[in-house]
Amino acid sequence: MKLKLNHLPLLLLPFSLSVHAQEIKAELNKEVKKQEKISYVLDYPQKVKGNVPLIVFLHGSGERGSDLEMVKAHSPFTYKNLIKEPVAILAPQCPENMWWDTVTVYHLIKEIQKKYKIDASRIYLTGLSMGGWGTWKLAMEHPELFAAVAPVCAPADRVMEANVDQYKNLPIKIFHGGNDDIVSPINSINMYQAVKKINPTVTLTIFPDDNHNSWDSTYSDPKLYEWMLSQKKEK
Repeated sequence: MKLKLNHLPLLLLPFSLSVHAQEIKAELNKEVKKQEKISYVLDYPQKVKGNVPLIVFLHGSGERGSDLEMVKAHSPFTYKNLIKEPVAILAPQCPENMWWDTVTVYHLIKEIQKKYKIDASRIYLTGLSMGGWGTWKLAMEHPELFAAVAPVCAPADRVMEANVDQYKNLPIKIFHGGNDDIVSPINSINMYQAVKKINPTVTLTIFPDDNHNSWDSTYSDPKLYEWMLSQKKEK
């Protein structure tokens, strides 16, 4: 069988491409500026001398949007009378259809520190459901900032488990409802087991009769605030 010459260019094309391929090794180094905007409620005690502790609260998905009153629902705001010393409570609001941008929340906390008399050794972080996820994430990214953290009925992900060493020196209490059919308690059980290996002080409380609403059982207990406020970061 004779091969027609006009077919030769097609046969040689792949070989030609491989011969002329070029491998490029480089690096992208570019500063990307980002506009950060987040609304918040700050409950700051009046007529106090010196710096005050700060409790940062991250709400769940149902409180997203633009109605700031919503952020105080299902939160430490409801149980302020149980807190035995003057504290500031900061509750940012996540925009509609978004999840927590922990970079923005971190910058908000630093801004509050600049504007108000906050005890840098006594900043505490807690959140429920989507806000519990935000609590895990922000604590993972900035463990140096917080004296204690308390995630409630929180989803967790593999990134958090992979970076479990970040929680090594953090006082942590985890809370979940045993009957939670929105966020399975296995999320908190897995995180507890992972953290326990490197941080023996972590505790897990399962409320056996609670569904997703384990936040009332958590935030209505004065012992939570006593524990929180007893934690202090070394300078």
